[in-house]
Amino acid sequence: MYPSTATQAYAKVGLESGALTADPHKLISMLFQGALLAIANAKNGMLRKDIPAKGAAISKAILIIGEGLQGSLDKNVGGELAQSLDALYGYMCARLVHANAHNDQAALDEISGLLNELKGAWDTIRPQAINTQPVATALPAKKQESLVYGRA
Repeated sequence: MYPSTATQAYAKVGLESGALTADPHKLISMLFQGALLAIANAKNGMLRKDIPAKGAAISKAILIIGEGLQGSLDKNVGGELAQSLDALYGYMCARLVHANAHNDQAALDEISGLLNELKGAWDTIRPQAINTQPVATALPAKKQESLVYGRA
């Protein structure tokens, strides 16, 4: 086995085992990170004029945003916030299609900036979700996390 192949295999196992042991909050954070990495790879492919790599990376970002982040929204429970995020994720996917068709680095930067803001906000609620002791009338922390994303 070549060293780079071994490294890739190790990274894949680490990622898969991390996903298997992660709580719902961490999984959403991992989706944000995966989408950001795919967009960075798309930009690198664009700069190298490597059309297949660019296309594959943008397709991966669209898949993560559309099926991962957007698909895990609970629009019935999440209310207006979930509806707004749904529309934003749809916009992001459309901009990624545009970026792919027109080699638009600015569009990639725009989506990366939006994802970074969302990831930062999502990551800041993590300590609150863990440290907050729910009161009798409040929902448990696990239920609060799933109001917008995922199912309880």
